[in-house]
Amino acid sequence: MNPGQDPPPDSLDDNELAQSICEAIDELSTRGTRESFSALLRIVAHAGERVGDSARTLAASNSWSQVAEISGTSRQAAWERWRMA
Repeated sequence: MNPGQDPPPDSLDDNELAQSICEAIDELSTRGTRESFSALLRIVAHAGERVGDSARTLAASNSWSQVAEISGTSRQAAWERWRMA
């Protein structure tokens, strides 16, 4: 890796990667441009889709109860929200 170059995302742990994403979103939100607002809307839509994918993956390897616990809802509510792709 060259000096000043960011590490590849797969080299970061989950918390470091989440922090990096939050910092990028913070930067976009303060720019106040049409393009940055549009980019944030795309990010929100993309993140929503990926949250569903992640919930289904976690439920398949563990349980909907664990998805519910992490998301702060009931098992039934988690299943209803994220069961379908």
